[in-house]
Amino acid sequence: MTFLVNAVYFAVAILFILGLKAMSSPVTARKGIMWAGLGMILATVATFFYPGEGKTLFLFFGEGKTINLVLTVVAIAIGGGVAWWLGKTVKMTDMPQMVAVYNGMGGGAAALIAAVEFSRAFSNAEHLDPIVATLAVLGALIGSVAFSGSIVAFLKLQGIMKKTWRLPAQNAVNIVLALVAFVLGILIVALGSSPVTAAILVAFFLLSLFLGVILTSPIGGADMPVVISLLNAFTGLAVGFEGYVLGNPALVIAGIVVGASGTLLTQLMAKAMNRPISNVIFTPITGEAQAGGEIEGSMKEVGSMDAAAMMRYAEKVIIIPGYGMAVAGAQHKVWEMTKLLEEQGVQVKFAIHPVAGRMPGHMNVLLAEAGVPYDMIFDLEEINDEFPTTDVALVIGANDVVNPVARTDKGSPIYGMPILDADRAQSCIVIKRGRGAGYSGIENALFYADNTSMLYGSAQQAVADVITQLKTLV
Repeated sequence: MTFLVNAVYFAVAILFILGLKAMSSPVTARKGIMWAGLGMILATVATFFYPGEGKTLFLFFGEGKTINLVLTVVAIAIGGGVAWWLGKTVKMTDMPQMVAVYNGMGGGAAALIAAVEFSRAFSNAEHLDPIVATLAVLGALIGSVAFSGSIVAFLKLQGIMKKTWRLPAQNAVNIVLALVAFVLGILIVALGSSPVTAAILVAFFLLSLFLGVILTSPIGGADMPVVISLLNAFTGLAVGFEGYVLGNPALVIAGIVVGASGTLLTQLMAKAMNRPISNVIFTPITGEAQAGGEIEGSMKEVGSMDAAAMMRYAEKVIIIPGYGMAVAGAQHKVWEMTKLLEEQGVQVKFAIHPVAGRMPGHMNVLLAEAGVPYDMIFDLEEINDEFPTTDVALVIGANDVVNPVARTDKGSPIYGMPILDADRAQSCIVIKRGRGAGYSGIENALFYADNTSMLYGSAQQAVADVITQLKTLV
């Protein structure tokens, strides 16, 4: 039986890796999700047959089986039912929040595994193997940080926690708390099972959870895509450690795959912002107003009729979607407008910045949902050279990712960040709800440029008005 279970786990590992590979492309992403989902189903079923020791409350399922089959089935039914309902009801614009919650649940589960193993050892007066205990402590620390940090990320993404919260001497506090947590972890491993160790364990978990909160609280929306990726990597690492503690190869494999992919994605996102990961954690862009050079010029408002005419009689239009489009749910209207322009012979392309939206690939998913063909969607590196030959760049709800100060102002917190060169198009139209700054808290020089016009209003309504005017120009 053990050989059969391990063989299934090996097949699960292959499915996880193939699924992750397929998810790297929008064309094959759906297939990748199906493969990874099949792998998880197989891993769950195989776990019922995995050998173990101990007592069961209700039912044995094979000799030496240790799991409570009834409780496990109930837990799977509840979790699967909730996940199915959320998958059917949660809007695409709320997907970052759901990802944050799911990620937090993974980290929390890893921490709970460690807590259960230590509790079992204490109740039986057993001493865990030092290596097992060390990995359990590391998994608990990382999992707890990922759990509480993901909850804070959810609160920020949902708009419940609207301001950043930064302590005096924040970085020093972070370092001190992390060191204390490590010391407590060392004591747990060194002292073994005892009443004192149990008290230390409680303090360790509370401190780890608090550490996740204070690490994430100062981080603003501009850094949120990187943070989500980083917390995802933390969760994977924690799951991998706890998989070793349980002796479950499936958890080890899943943890390694998630941790490695999350780490690589975090590095890519940080590179896209030209911000070291250490700066994201210790020197976050808080969203509060920051100093920068004086911006010359003034904002020039344009009406929907003029905006429609500019695009109708253009040869080439590049659309740059941002989080404002996602919030307004305007992706379907944008695609309707695009089809009208193409019918009149206008070449239309979409330009996506790596950190547009609230999580990696957010804009790509929204556009795909609306029916935009994959061959019309281009990454920053693929399309930036085309802006000088573009008649109109249409920016919809994007801000920092098109701010020219990233190229010109060394005093800006976003200096050096690769941006979409919308300012180099012949004309630029910006759809924006108001005159406020972006997540970085700085003014956008693009809005004051001579070739830029501002179309104020919700992206949904503004694009709908442009569509109405386009139909009169046919």
